[in-house]
Amino acid sequence: MIRLLVGLGNPGPEYEATRHNAGFWWLDAAARKLGATLMPQRSYFGLAAKASTAQGMVWLLQPMTYMNLSGKSVAALAHFFKIAPQEILVAHDELDLMPGQVKIKCGGGHAGHNGLRDIHAQLGSADYWRLRLGIGHPGVKAEVVDYVLRKPTAEHRELIEQTIARSVEALDLLLAGEMERAMMKVHAKPPRPKAPRPEPEAKLVPDDGAAR
Repeated sequence: MIRLLVGLGNPGPEYEATRHNAGFWWLDAAARKLGATLMPQRSYFGLAAKASTAQGMVWLLQPMTYMNLSGKSVAALAHFFKIAPQEILVAHDELDLMPGQVKIKCGGGHAGHNGLRDIHAQLGSADYWRLRLGIGHPGVKAEVVDYVLRKPTAEHRELIEQTIARSVEALDLLLAGEMERAMMKVHAKPPRPKAPRPEPEAKLVPDDGAAR
C-alpha cells in the first residue's frame, strides 16, 4: 500500500514549465483526481495535502526545498508519520525514457538524479517506488543540466501530459499496492489509431440527360 505520493520539481514560476518539474505536474494531476488541495506545510518543507481514499489515508507532497534537497522534505513527513520507504511513491523526470514513456520501479540507483540522490540519503534507503516520466536526453552529458531546466517542446509536453494522464488512471491500483496490475496498465503502449477505411468506389450511373 502507498501512503505517501511525492512529486519532484523546483519551486518558483521560472521553473514551473521546465522538464525537471514533471514530477510536480504529475502530483498536481493526482491531487485533482483525489480532490486534494496542496497547502504550505512548514514542518515538511513543502506543499502537502491529505486525502481519504478507498485504500485509506494518503499524503501528497511537493518539496519546496529545490531539487537537490528533496529528501529533507520527504524524510520529514515520512519519519513523522512512520511511513516506510516501501509505502512511498516518488514521481520524477527521467532522462533515460523518451517523452511518451513512463515506467514504475522499486529500488535501484538514483542514476545521477539529484532529487533521488537526496531522498536516498535522507531516508537511508533506496527501497521506495518511483514513477519515471520520460523527458528524453539531450544526447550529450554536459548539456543535461541546461536541458532539464528548459521547457520541452509543445509536442514533447503533450506526450508527457499523456503519460501523466495514463498513470494517474492507475492511481487506485498504486494506492492499493497492486503494483503488477498498475504496471500492466501504465506500461501498456497506447493503441495505434486505426487506418481509415477506404471509401467505397462510386458506381457509374448511366447519363440519361436529367442534369441538363
